[in-house]
Amino acid sequence: MKEETIHNVLEAIRSGCRKAVATHDVGISQRTFNRWSESLEDKRKGPTTVPSNKLSEAEVKEVVNVSTSKEYMDLPPSQIVPSLADKGRYLACESTFYRILKEKEMLKHRGKSKEKTHEKPAPLVATGPNQIYSWDITYLKSSITGQFYYLYLFMDIWSRKIVGQEVHENEDMSKSAALIDKICIMEQIEKSQLTLHSDNGGPMKGATMLATLQRLGIVPSFSRPKVSDDNPYSESLFKTLKYCPKYPSKPFASLENAQGWVDDFVDWYNNKHLHSGIKFVTPVSRHRGEDIAILNRRKIVYETAKLANPNRWSGRSRNWGHQKKVYLNDLQKKNEGDRKMVSHQKSTS
Repeated sequence: MKEETIHNVLEAIRSGCRKAVATHDVGISQRTFNRWSESLEDKRKGPTTVPSNKLSEAEVKEVVNVSTSKEYMDLPPSQIVPSLADKGRYLACESTFYRILKEKEMLKHRGKSKEKTHEKPAPLVATGPNQIYSWDITYLKSSITGQFYYLYLFMDIWSRKIVGQEVHENEDMSKSAALIDKICIMEQIEKSQLTLHSDNGGPMKGATMLATLQRLGIVPSFSRPKVSDDNPYSESLFKTLKYCPKYPSKPFASLENAQGWVDDFVDWYNNKHLHSGIKFVTPVSRHRGEDIAILNRRKIVYETAKLANPNRWSGRSRNWGHQKKVYLNDLQKKNEGDRKMVSHQKSTS
């Protein structure tokens, strides 16, 4: 590890980088780099005496015996230590119990209950429009303090197009079920074509909504509880909606007023907004497949400009390549060879 770090810093210095910048980028100080360059020997002496509060082998064995006894084998150290104290007995503190059990590889889930897990939802990949939708509900302030309007918003993660939206006075799974039914008709969604991703709210997991999805042949997908990162596209869209310059500074006067403003926003977002996540084309143009021609024209413009004045270009021109895949819940992985994706291809039947 040290040898590799020294090699990387030296390579950067030979390429013209200052030592201070190179060492900062690899996370060490110049003084550390100089010391490592002289010798890689670890000169730290470390402690020379045994800590006075260290448990003896007999005491460690007693902690293990108590923890695995019939009386305490189903209890965590946080329960064992107080129970022993009630009997006038002290072996070690809770943290020491935990440390010893961890070292002995005995600190595992015990009891009849299922072990708690925090696995991410199955990763998904969209290779075209109308394969994966993301949706959520957000609050819109009303003129009455403490009361809100609720915006139901469905979007296609491939194109970022808002495929459906409605504003209501309450959260209701029947309203979300009716809206997705309407969207499937407008977008001509066929059975087993679409996956619908959302969080774990009532309107998302209600019986009416799930029954509608089953009838339409839509596969539901859900985020982990209280983890907004599992539904990033909807969260990002809501931020764009509420922080755009046209968002009203005052609460909406009525339901009709809120719906009218959202309609205008959707028209702008879908047809005029150059979205940074899809190479600055509009969601509608990508949804229709028109973005390929747009990006090709931009590429020609840049290549022509580079040929006309090559001195202004130190490297390649801007990448206007078409984004062929959009991932959900697999955003941090870069090695596609290691991915285990659930791919959705549009039905041709």
